[in-house]
Amino acid sequence: MVGFGPAEFQLMLLRRMADYQPVMVEDTVRELGAPRDAVRLASRRWQAMIRSRTFPGGSRRYRLVLGAPRAAFERQVGDLTLEVNRWALPLWPDLRFETVSVPDGPVLQEWLVRPDPATRPRLDTVADVRPWTCVVGDFGHGFDAARHLDDGAPSRWAVTFTAPDGDGHDGRYLARFVWGLLQQVTAA
Repeated sequence: MVGFGPAEFQLMLLRRMADYQPVMVEDTVRELGAPRDAVRLASRRWQAMIRSRTFPGGSRRYRLVLGAPRAAFERQVGDLTLEVNRWALPLWPDLRFETVSVPDGPVLQEWLVRPDPATRPRLDTVADVRPWTCVVGDFGHGFDAARHLDDGAPSRWAVTFTAPDGDGHDGRYLARFVWGLLQQVTAA
């Protein structure tokens, strides 16, 4: 994978985030000193690699691109044993890119997670829910009645939740995530 490592992987993640936060993505790419089309090119290359018959599947593909995971462990879900791997990415120092897979099998989930609860943002009102500050897991600790939804694409997730609006009134909201990272909040 000459020329496709953690830096390019981060750019690939930014590609889908640009659907919701184009200005934030553009600012980030500029801060990284990457060419303007780097996000599109990294995404195109990743898609070509994962469709190749010779590129490994499962969590092996991430080890090839990102190196050894920062953490690797097993998680039991009923009778099923799952393999969890987490990698550090410089763009999101408090988060880890996590894959959950069947051992020696396919990846079932891939997203950014918060490994240290001490870094979790305080979520008291909907105003506290800002793009790129929260991951899916933060909502279970911040708001009651959070309901998780598939958002129609492998890299997307949604959560409906109830939160005070700052004026003391509770409202129902929809949070949209890409790769597990919050992108947008709208009234539900």
